[in-house]
Amino acid sequence: MEERVAAALGRQPVRLVPVAGRGYTQAARLLVELEDGSRAFVKLARDELTAGWLRAEHRVYAHVRGSFLPRLLGWHDDGERPALALEDLSHGHWPPPWPEGSVDAVCRALEELHAVRPLPGLPRLAQIEWLVSRGWSEVAADPDPFLSLGLCSEAWLGRNLSALREAEERAPFDGEALLHMDVRSDNVCLKDGCALLVDWNLACVGNPDADLAAWLPSLRAEGGPEPWELLPGQGELAAWVAGYFAARAGLPPPATADPSVRALQRAQLEVALSWAVRELGLPPLDSRR
Repeated sequence: MEERVAAALGRQPVRLVPVAGRGYTQAARLLVELEDGSRAFVKLARDELTAGWLRAEHRVYAHVRGSFLPRLLGWHDDGERPALALEDLSHGHWPPPWPEGSVDAVCRALEELHAVRPLPGLPRLAQIEWLVSRGWSEVAADPDPFLSLGLCSEAWLGRNLSALREAEERAPFDGEALLHMDVRSDNVCLKDGCALLVDWNLACVGNPDADLAAWLPSLRAEGGPEPWELLPGQGELAAWVAGYFAARAGLPPPATADPSVRALQRAQLEVALSWAVRELGLPPLDSRR
């Protein structure tokens, strides 16, 4: 491990401290101290999956410029287990909580990001099947995992599932903006009045509103504003986000993520479903826990 860190930074580290992550990735995370007292944050691939994620992320850091990006300090790819070195952001604020002005800072970062010319060869959001999958269709095929969450009754789902499916089918994904598509608190560092975005392995091209829509349920679950206050009139995107979580939150934890992921997804689903119900004019949820 130490050799891979040294290869990425071009200098020998004197101290490696593991960093616990709150996200989905299983890549190793280290806070690295160097001989001159400077520090860096290093991510190390553990397997083929995380190696691919790091390569995609490195491409963004290497070719995109903006105030929303931490500094790239180094990179090493031996063809199997790459290492990515970034500036140490441990002294920044990682929400929650979301201090006054922090939500606006993220919105400004996204506006700047969406104005950047996308890298050639990036996938289009509409073509990332697992991300834009029709979650409500999956719920229709097997409603039990979703119903086990207790967010609504079986009768409510039966009356309103068609409307949710039709809305998510109309969700607009096409566009020409560079997207992050994984904006949430563990990928946002607030520093010097700016919001820095990390974990860029899902970078793609599409509708900028989709970037915002995917973030808002987690923001609200952490005490932020209601989704419709930042993105009004987007019932189709709300239905898509709700469907994404509805198809997953009631399932066993995935092998490649922290077991707490399902609880986080349920919290976001609760917000996203209420958002979709409001925007689509559906009857109020009748929770049955």
